Amino acid sequence: MSSFLSTGSEAAAALSSLSSLPDFDPRAVPLVGVDVGLPVVPAAAQTPDALRQRFAAPPPWTPEIVRERKFVERATVHAAVLMPIVQRDRPTVLLTERTANLSTHKGQVAFPGGRTDPEDSDAAATALREAHEEVGLEAASVEVLGSLPIYVTGSSFIVTPVVALVKPDFALQPNPHEVADVFEVPLDFLLNPAHHERHALEWQGLRREWFAMPYQDGERQRYIWGATAAMLRNFYRFMLAS
Repeated sequence: MSSFLSTGSEAAAALSSLSSLPDFDPRAVPLVGVDVGLPVVPAAAQTPDALRQRFAAPPPWTPEIVRERKFVERATVHAAVLMPIVQRDRPTVLLTERTANLSTHKGQVAFPGGRTDPEDSDAAATALREAHEEVGLEAASVEVLGSLPIYVTGSSFIVTPVVALVKPDFALQPNPHEVADVFEVPLDFLLNPAHHERHALEWQGLRREWFAMPYQDGERQRYIWGATAAMLRNFYRFMLAS
């Protein structure tokens, strides 16, 4: 395991606490490197049928990042997010930008999702319910493929990423209290490690490191980083496993 990853699992921990600082801009943090030397996930592996087959018989693999160093002292909370892959001619991943008034991860790019309710039967039920509450995505448009290993955030959330295919004819109704914007990023962009940046800085005596996947969406840059980028990095590793 590289030094980046051995520290990155703890260093990504401070993302929310860092982002709450008035003078902190993750875009301005020094670039450690870009993983241009790693292989790209083949286009043939990104089709709906190929994705179904991979989740039906997943190969042995190990997630690259599983835990952030805790920065909030509170009881753990179970949660789930939906990683929605839209079945367009060029598949995309549906993402949200959180509103600035939320208590955690405000203004950040995220998957639809949230904490588990007692009535949720499993992680997929949580992810589907939360996606409907946040962006109005109907469960009838979603085909759940499976889940990735849990990801533990520094804010004490134990998150299960639920990967799903989404029919492209959906209609969304974002909740304005939680979601500032909804957008799509091409799947092949996210599964190309040449777009996986690694950033680092020294803060409170520790070296903090994390992944970022900036995507230029017309005139606007969608800055994907922190837990969202880490889960996408794990998905990349899952897709590359053989």
